[in-house]
Amino acid sequence: MTANLVWAAEVVAVFTEAFPIISTANLPKLAAFYRDAVGFTEVYRFPAEGEPAFVSLRLGASELALGAAEAGAGPSPRHDLCVYAGDCDAAAAALVAAGARLVEAPADRPWGERTARLTDPDGNGLLLCARL
Repeated sequence: MTANLVWAAEVVAVFTEAFPIISTANLPKLAAFYRDAVGFTEVYRFPAEGEPAFVSLRLGASELALGAAEAGAGPSPRHDLCVYAGDCDAAAAALVAAGARLVEAPADRPWGERTARLTDPDGNGLLLCARL
């Protein structure tokens, strides 16, 4: 039992925040729906100008992200759980050791984050991020 408590403390120290990301073929339309019909406020967009590839929305203390689905990429999950960590590489290794499957190795992204894609033991998508 003590080993589990120590492991849980390490997990708390590694992961800092999480929110769902919904993939969509029409990001502007879906962002407008969540903004206008549900009451979310846009708090981040990438790129800052032009057609967005990613939008972060906030409603109270909750966050929701919308990502543009890549055209011609074939079937993909409609959502991922985005989890932030202090160290993307170490967190990815810890998740793989705990039973996750690495889908895309950690890499630096142009928006200032290092990301990796994994699936949990049931096949649900995880996007692991660390700010650079």
